[in-house]
Amino acid sequence: MKAWIISLVCGVAAGVIYALLDVHSPAPPVVALLGLFGMLVGEQLIPVGRRLLSREPLTLAWFRHECVPKISGTAPPAPAKESRDA
Repeated sequence: MKAWIISLVCGVAAGVIYALLDVHSPAPPVVALLGLFGMLVGEQLIPVGRRLLSREPLTLAWFRHECVPKISGTAPPAPAKESRDA
């Protein structure tokens, strides 16, 4: 949560500076957000490529645990507990 607040404050500060200098944002908000999303996804291509080059399996469980938290900013999912039937 702390990183979100710092990010928001920095964004507001940048907006104030842009307004004081009478400069418009370099990109429309949607385009800027898509660009940021593309950067996050692109960063995950290297771990995926390394995994493929080392011939390790590329599973959905690995992707959800390793890549999705870095793209979405959420905590990795908890490991699934095995249920034992007695």
